Amino acid sequence: MLFRNLRDEIDATLARDPAARSRLEVALCYPGFHALVSHRLAHWLWEHGWLLAARFVSHIGRVLTGIEIHPGARIGKRLFIDHGMGVVIGETAEIGDDCTLYQGVTLGGTSLDRGQKRHPTLGNGVIVSVHAQVLGPFRVGDGARIGAQAVVLSEVPEGATMVGIPAKPVARRRSSGEPRPGFQPYALGPEIPDPIARALNGLLGEVTSLRARLAELEKSDPTRPGSEQAGEAQHSNGADDGERVS
Repeated sequence: MLFRNLRDEIDATLARDPAARSRLEVALCYPGFHALVSHRLAHWLWEHGWLLAARFVSHIGRVLTGIEIHPGARIGKRLFIDHGMGVVIGETAEIGDDCTLYQGVTLGGTSLDRGQKRHPTLGNGVIVSVHAQVLGPFRVGDGARIGAQAVVLSEVPEGATMVGIPAKPVARRRSSGEPRPGFQPYALGPEIPDPIARALNGLLGEVTSLRARLAELEKSDPTRPGSEQAGEAQHSNGADDGERVS
């Protein structure tokens, strides 16, 4: 059936959004759910060759929800689009099961080659935080997390946490034997370091290292003012000068 998974998607919203109080509230008031319903119909039309009709249904969904999903995109089960305004999902994008997208997310393409894979593939359980941009035909591994405003331009390993422009991993990858962490809103977690604090700590460490090196150089420099060697050198130089004057 065309809409056979809608109940699961409503339940996924209830599980990940504490503001949702009932299935009826989700069905009536959540634009992410409305966008998924629109996309299911548009994708069915697209797969059956009704391309213009599919684009029109997709456009109506965009007007009503502020979420743009190309009818050619492939979306798995239990996708949760929270808030959703400004989300863009391209034609060849693929999204696995149990993924979460926040407002302003773009799954975009970097190629103009028609008929080629141009957009990213998200594995299962991926969280993409607010205004993150995932651009290109690569895979984001299962359980990966993309931080707010990150720009991801290359493949992401499973379980990695990516932040920055361009995005880089900031948390260790989990081994296959470790349990996957529970859902974390906006891809935040205790293992994600503060980038400003990390930069300041790096600078403090560098200053400490330079001070230690400077202290070693001062100890080994015989001409350093105040050192015994420097005093002896100055005294002998003064004596020689006096002898030359006399």
